[in-house]
Parts: sequence; C-alpha cells; structure tokens
Amino acid sequence: MRYYQLKKEIKKDRRDLVVANLLELKKAIKKTVPKKSLDKNLLIATWNIRDFDSNKFKHGPRLNESYFYIAQIVSEFDLIAVQEVNKNLRALNKLMYLLGNKWDYITTDITTGKSGNQERMTFIYDTRRVSFKNVAGEVVLPKTSLIKGDIQFARTPFIVSFQSGWTKFSLCTVHIYFGADSGVKLERRKAEIEGIAKFLKKKADGDKETLMVLGDFNIVDHKHETMEALLDNGFEIPFQIRDKPVGTNTFQTKYYDQIGIRSKSGFFQLGEEDNSAGTFNFYNHVIRENQFEDYKYEVLKTLNKQLKNKEKSLINEQNRKVTRIENINKLKESITDLKEMLVDDDRLRDYYFKVWKTFQISDHLPMWVEIKVDHSEAYLKSL
Repeated sequence: MRYYQLKKEIKKDRRDLVVANLLELKKAIKKTVPKKSLDKNLLIATWNIRDFDSNKFKHGPRLNESYFYIAQIVSEFDLIAVQEVNKNLRALNKLMYLLGNKWDYITTDITTGKSGNQERMTFIYDTRRVSFKNVAGEVVLPKTSLIKGDIQFARTPFIVSFQSGWTKFSLCTVHIYFGADSGVKLERRKAEIEGIAKFLKKKADGDKETLMVLGDFNIVDHKHETMEALLDNGFEIPFQIRDKPVGTNTFQTKYYDQIGIRSKSGFFQLGEEDNSAGTFNFYNHVIRENQFEDYKYEVLKTLNKQLKNKEKSLINEQNRKVTRIENINKLKESITDLKEMLVDDDRLRDYYFKVWKTFQISDHLPMWVEIKVDHSEAYLKSL
C-alpha cells in the first residue's frame, strides 16, 4: 500500500488517529485471516462496499481516511469481488492507487434500469498472486430460463476466469435483487438466486471446472428459503461459515453475503483450518462506537449539508406555480427533525453509529474463503 499518501491526504493533526486505526486494523486482520503463503494458498473475498461512491443518499462524502481503511482491508486478501461500485470510477481508481501498482481490476459497465441502480460488478486482484485468464462475461439467461418467465437479473452477474498456482477457477459475482421481506418481491429474490444457481451448476458440470459464486445474495437467514435455493443446486458452503453462520451486515443480524463452490476438478481444495473462511468485523477496530468524539465534527458537517439542501428544496417547492402541500409538509418535518438532531448528542451518536459510518466504509462486512493452490503432489501421484 502507498502509506506515504497519508502525508499528502491526511492533515497532521489528524494523522495520529488514522495511523492508530490502520495499525489496529492490520493487527486484527492478522489474527483473524490466514497468512498468505506464496504458491500455497489464495484468499478470495466478497465485499459490498456501500454506494462506492456516488453519495446519492447525502450521508457522505467519504473522508480521505476512509479510503485508507478500505484499502487496508482489501489488501489483506488476494482476489476480491466488490459490489455497488458506481458509474463514476473515481472512488475505485483512488482505491487502486492506494493499493499500489501490483494490483489490478476488471469491471462491468453499469446495469441500467431502476433495479440496476447504475451499479458495476468488479473484481480487484493482486497480480503477484493471481492472474486473469482473459475470459470474462456477464450472465444473460436464455429465453427458456428467464426469471418468472420474462425477466433477466436486476443487476447482471459477472463471471471471470482466474488462475493461481496450479488452480484454475471461475468466479461469478452477484448482487441479487432485494425488493422486500415478503410477498411478490421476496419471491423474485428467491427466483434470482435459484436462476443463477441453476445456470452456474449447468456450466460447472458441463465445463468440468471449478466455479465459485459469491456476493450479496440478500439471503434472509442461513435456514431461509433464499439460502435453500443455493444449496439445492449443489453449491458447497465452506464449513467454517456453514456450521457457524455469522451475519454479514453491520450489526451481524442478517446473512446477506455468501460464498458457494461447485467443483468437478480433482485438484481443488478448500482450506481446512477454522479461519480458512469467515467474516471480518472491521467496526471493532476502526470508526468504533467509542470514537464518536473523533468524528463528531464530520457528522455535524454532513447533517448541516442535509439541512441546507432540505431548506433549499422547501423554497423551490414553495415557489412552484402549483405547490404540493404534501411535499411541503414532509420537507418542513424533515427540517425540524434535522435541527433537533443537531443539538441532541444522543441522537447524533445514534446517527453516527447506525448510519454515518456505514457510508464511510460499508454496511456489509467482507467474507472470505481460503483455497489451496499447490496440487503438485496430488498431480504427481495421479501419474
């Protein structure tokens, strides 16, 4: 990582805090994630980095220091599937610069339409540890397999071939439609998971390759129908996250993110240690609940921007030739609420802890799996 950028991008009176946070992150990840071993293992992760980085929800923008925290987390893995990369690649390119020139990425164009949210699917990888095998494509279902008979995926899955050591594999990253927790929209969510699982099962079996699907599945619970749609199609979940499931949202109450493997290769092996797969909660180590005072100024700045925007919108609404009373009342309520929050430390802390920080790093936690990439002994014995 280009740590020297700290001198350029972080003010001197702030630098001690940022350096301390980075050191805490490094120490915690070292204790949690397997050590990288050249030609022996590969660490593959999935991470939904929230709204990276349009600030359309007005809870940002991200601070410069937040990019360092994101880069530190990403750098601890070898190959990362990232969801919610936005149309503007400024944030992604900034992250790549911090990671250094040995890192590269491959990304899709945006998925258009309301459900697509103008998101990209992206893989970031360390070129010293893994190589792109020049095959990539977005998953488009054939007419006979369309979801609910006539629908493609809300956000197009992205499948790419890689190699590390002896191991060749394809990764498919997804960001499944969320919709709602019940009714027709939940049914569509389940249908999308089942649709991608069936498609990839057929591909893996037909090509006799190792195929991993990973990303934000918006799975409700590890025993829910949304999870069954993945399991029923023969995808193996690493036992470390299957037997002791841990939530992947900020408060670890939801099981949105997942990694599934289907392999027909005789030379594919998952890591067998307790930490060979898991979820890393970075909020135990950076932008913590007890660091509110360190970020209070930025929280106030964000809310004051929101207030200013609401007041401007109210003036515009009141000056319309045909005013909409319902909109005016909503804006007035929102302005009153923001003014009250700005002078209430308890509410500020709550906003900092539950909302603001998730737009600095993410509302999802990264999930990883370790694979073994040295199969030379097994190959020699097979001869």
